[in-house]
Amino acid sequence: MITRLLATTLLATAAIALPASSPAVAQQDPTGETAQGDVSVTIYQNNQALVQDIRDLNISRGTSRIEFPDVSAMIRPQTLSFNAAGTSIVEQNFDFDLLTPQKLMEKAVGSTVTLVRTNPATGAEVRERAEVLSVVGGVVVRIGNRIEVLRDDGLPVRVVFDGVPENLRARPTLSVTLQSSQSGTRPAQIRYLTPGLGWSSDYVALYNEVDGTVDMQGWVTLTNNTGTTFHDANTLLVAGNPTGGNGGPRRDMVRPGTETADREQLGDFYLYPIEGRTTIANAQTKQVSFLDVQGVPARRVYSISSNWLQSDRDFRPASSAISFSSSSDGGLGDALPAGTVRFYQRDSQGNPQFIGENGIGHTPMGSTLSLRTGDAFDVFMQAEVEDREVITAAEYERSARYRVYEDGELTRTIEVDRSVDYYRTTMRYTFTNAKDEPVTVEMMQGGLDRGWWGRDFRVISEDVEGEQINYGNRLYRVTVPANSERVVRVTYESRW
Repeated sequence: MITRLLATTLLATAAIALPASSPAVAQQDPTGETAQGDVSVTIYQNNQALVQDIRDLNISRGTSRIEFPDVSAMIRPQTLSFNAAGTSIVEQNFDFDLLTPQKLMEKAVGSTVTLVRTNPATGAEVRERAEVLSVVGGVVVRIGNRIEVLRDDGLPVRVVFDGVPENLRARPTLSVTLQSSQSGTRPAQIRYLTPGLGWSSDYVALYNEVDGTVDMQGWVTLTNNTGTTFHDANTLLVAGNPTGGNGGPRRDMVRPGTETADREQLGDFYLYPIEGRTTIANAQTKQVSFLDVQGVPARRVYSISSNWLQSDRDFRPASSAISFSSSSDGGLGDALPAGTVRFYQRDSQGNPQFIGENGIGHTPMGSTLSLRTGDAFDVFMQAEVEDREVITAAEYERSARYRVYEDGELTRTIEVDRSVDYYRTTMRYTFTNAKDEPVTVEMMQGGLDRGWWGRDFRVISEDVEGEQINYGNRLYRVTVPANSERVVRVTYESRW
């Protein structure tokens, strides 16, 4: 109720009597737009930014107080650094209570204001002095000898205040008490960290399946929720997270590259400057292009995995992915900040249509990416155990030796022999393809490494030669003819 009431009574025609004098303040734009000077903003990908603001200030000799309006409303005061010739900080204060109708009324509790009531029929005004007693759940005032609650009944009522409370600001303001050994106008720099400023990367990829290429455009999205607009700022983006973390999750197959991008680095982070100065308005999202590459070699990849030598209940669709490189030779030729890649492909009418998206982490130049865009509609596979038989090892393995103790003394030793069973398993992989062209499916047989108790396995026959990726995974590249199916058999011998 109080919000509606204050909006009705204060926003319409609230009048404020300003104090006769005020402390020294930083020089402001005569238009009243901003008091900022030469602003530089460094924005990180963890909702954190470094703001540097250089203003020309007339600083008196000795002790004086200077105000800096238009700093971030989310400033972290403990990170403030101030620098001006012959000057040091004695004390600093940040006034974060901004001038709003509700805050103005809250600060008026215990003070006297003027209520102006207007007769809707005649337009005549009646003025009364009133003491504000409370604003909790509504506005309670004392008028003479009576207590009255201002009601939100639609009658024209406004409140006239005698002045603005000292700690209530129209704009976020930082005030500092300075000790200066000289007087005069000189550049003064403030530097601070603030949350509320962040950026993210988005990529738009147009895939050409006929030519086997992809056109990639990278966008930086700036978001400002600090409560302050940064005017004509020199803006620098840092790809990385200086407080820790791995730069976001990596999805699908990413083989990190080993090439150094032609960009400035700051420690372990890459810098992405925004060309020219830009105004980052409060409550605004701004997009700037940072990558535009045409005709990068790319291919569609179908892939599916099979767990440890077991049958699928039914056919499963293969994953569809787009594979490309970020290398300088035949790739995007840049390091890629973490973000989302959205893929498009032209239909028969030449119109780009959305075909899927996936995320990447911070990716060095020279990396190979294979980003899944969804499940294939026409390509399926079913893995089945076609046959499994127990085979006996040619030799027996002495598996256990027991020592028997009686009354704390070894009385006898028992040796037990047992045979070790091995298994010969034939897997049948059935691939189907409803497309009118052949496809190659990359099928990963996983689970071959069963741990120390079952690491004995070998492949004794396979219809398609596999590639041992590591001890537990073997990759098969299976070409399936158009509008047909193909069966591939692989026989494994294992201890488990």
